Amino acid sequence: MSLSDHPRAYGTAAVAIAFVAGVLVTLGFKDLYPDLERRFQQRGERKPRTRRSSLFWGPVELEDHESSGTAMVPGGAMIPRDDGISDGIEGCIGRTPLIRIHSLSEATGRTVLAKAEFLNGAGNSPKDRVALNMIQQAEKDGFLKPGRGDTIYEGTVGSTGISIAALARAKGYKAHICMPNDQSREKSDLLHHLGATVERVPVQPITSPDHFVNLARRRAAEHTASTTTPSVGFFADQFESRYNYEAHLKTTGPEIYHQTRGRIDAFVAGAGTGGTISGVARYLKESAKLHNLKVVLADPQGSGLYNKIRHGVMYSTTEKEGTRRRQQVDSVVEGIGINRVTENLEAGRDLIDTAVRVTDEQACKMARWLAEHDGIFCGSSSAVNCVGAVVTALSLPEGSTVVTVLCDSGTRHLSKFWKQIAAMGLEDEPKPDNLLTLLAIEKPKS
Repeated sequence: MSLSDHPRAYGTAAVAIAFVAGVLVTLGFKDLYPDLERRFQQRGERKPRTRRSSLFWGPVELEDHESSGTAMVPGGAMIPRDDGISDGIEGCIGRTPLIRIHSLSEATGRTVLAKAEFLNGAGNSPKDRVALNMIQQAEKDGFLKPGRGDTIYEGTVGSTGISIAALARAKGYKAHICMPNDQSREKSDLLHHLGATVERVPVQPITSPDHFVNLARRRAAEHTASTTTPSVGFFADQFESRYNYEAHLKTTGPEIYHQTRGRIDAFVAGAGTGGTISGVARYLKESAKLHNLKVVLADPQGSGLYNKIRHGVMYSTTEKEGTRRRQQVDSVVEGIGINRVTENLEAGRDLIDTAVRVTDEQACKMARWLAEHDGIFCGSSSAVNCVGAVVTALSLPEGSTVVTVLCDSGTRHLSKFWKQIAAMGLEDEPKPDNLLTLLAIEKPKS
């Protein structure tokens, strides 16, 4: 009698055969598994895979950037992916989140995004990118050598100095920072804790040899000229060094493009050295070819850049730039606003379409609004950027996307900016629920 004549015997045989086959497959996979695991782990170590094939267009080369751990954007820039473990404090710089600020987006009817640069890991500001690039270039050019006792000198209102101080320690250097004495005490205290030498000097115009930038340059030259030590003094020169704006051209701009998929209608930023706005503008408009992108300077009161961008002069045609000794109008804002055109700003000035002037009152009210409605505790320059982003957003069609920058945390501005906010009663008194009413911004007529 055949199996086909007895259903129960047929079923038992089928189950037995399936069981034996399963055991054989399992044993085979067990022997094969280590090889598969090794291949998977080596995927990220291989060079990008390429493949050539095209029926109509001839040979083409396709690169597998997923395997190489990078993402490619226009201009040949590569965005490194997070591999899980970063290499020292340098590995914590860049790839910052781009966040949607809900309250500003709702108030304007446009999408307002902000690059969270306060999450950079060394000095917690966009200056981390600049400091790292300047130091790496100085090492490449032979100006700095780890272990020789070299000192990095810089004139700064705080943020760049903090980034330099943190990275200098990590890379085997000392830091000497010169800063005006009207800046918040938190910044100089942090510099001391990072091991930097700090000189707080009286506020002077840039034409004075005792201006904090000129003093830092002189200190570096004196160090190098000294015969008591083989070490040298390196003046970073953030205001004029091209490695400032190039840091944003190489990293910040490509990151913004990648995060928005190129769907961005305006970029808004303030300018101190001018490196951020110039570098990002050059990447987005020239490398990424976003020719319709609107680049807007957000300028605090007392700064001359608003008139320079809008009208071509700082204040009037009777004042020659770089020679007047008038002090900048007092402003509670730190980090942005200046009365001269630096080399970094000049690098992208022709790409800036317009400017928005922001008062101290608007900046204070915006900072408090963000803390109350979005849980964002920011510093003064970030608040100025956000006011500029709101004004810019309202000038664009509904549904547009505006990107700005959150530079640093409000924790560095407690003794000055946030003290002013408290003095204005913004932390206690009832405030309008309408952002535009609070800031005294009128919607453009349709």
